[in-house]
Amino acid sequence: MHLKFQPLDLESQEEYNRFLKLCPEVTSDYSFVNLWAWRDIYNLEWAFEQDLVWIRQNSPTRALWSPVGNWDDIDWRTKFQDLELLEFIRIPERLYYIWNDTPGYTPEFYSDPDHWDYIYSVQELIDLQGNRFHKKKNLLKQFMRKYNFVYYSLSEDKIEKALTLQTEWCMWRDCEDSTTLEAENKAILNTLEDYSKLDGLISGALEVEDRMVAFSIAEALDSETVVIHFEKGCPTYKGVYQAINQQFLANSANGFSYVNREQDIGDPGLRQAKKSYNPICYQRKYSGRMVRT
Repeated sequence: MHLKFQPLDLESQEEYNRFLKLCPEVTSDYSFVNLWAWRDIYNLEWAFEQDLVWIRQNSPTRALWSPVGNWDDIDWRTKFQDLELLEFIRIPERLYYIWNDTPGYTPEFYSDPDHWDYIYSVQELIDLQGNRFHKKKNLLKQFMRKYNFVYYSLSEDKIEKALTLQTEWCMWRDCEDSTTLEAENKAILNTLEDYSKLDGLISGALEVEDRMVAFSIAEALDSETVVIHFEKGCPTYKGVYQAINQQFLANSANGFSYVNREQDIGDPGLRQAKKSYNPICYQRKYSGRMVRT
């Protein structure tokens, strides 16, 4: 049986999320919001079976992502026999170990740190206690002292301000000259433009003198973890990133124990920034192929 891959659609997000809740391990890649945001950049398609949803990217190379569903209840040997493509990326660690025990197949995978998710303690990033967070807390205090700011949840009537901030941010950073930033900009625009149609979004924003200076877009990944998909701030406001990070977690995500801030995609600057917030662990992922033996 050949899988019938089709473009992603908003009408199927509820059905997809039912499969996602059955996954033994959920990384940031597989939330519907993330798939929808990046669908154009990776030319994503999906195929629904009775027990799994398969995800395929067609750009920049063709590969399968992790299937979504209850991995513990699958005859993987039969599944692999039905697949034309056995090249995989972004495979969560738990599924990688399950596949290691598939009769008739040998996984040729490598650990892929560029796609590891950074996991932090929500309470640590709210409190910013100790020497490890001294610089972050100092910048947060500077922002709070200097600016008379307002924090609020990002509602539909504020989306235009968020779009304006994102446009300005791209001008400051010359997004058109960076393939990576241009792709991220497209993903953010996809999310903001369909904001009211995406289920489960948790978001916040900072305003100073009626101007939005930062926003954060997130959602629950599971009952204990919130994942932050996008976080943008106006660079002319010193400490704005420390402020939106701390204020969002304190006001909109304090019911979670952990915050997933996604991967660094191998970018040295992004890796340094993510490490500076002192992750408590990583969600490891693997890439490679299944080889018939």
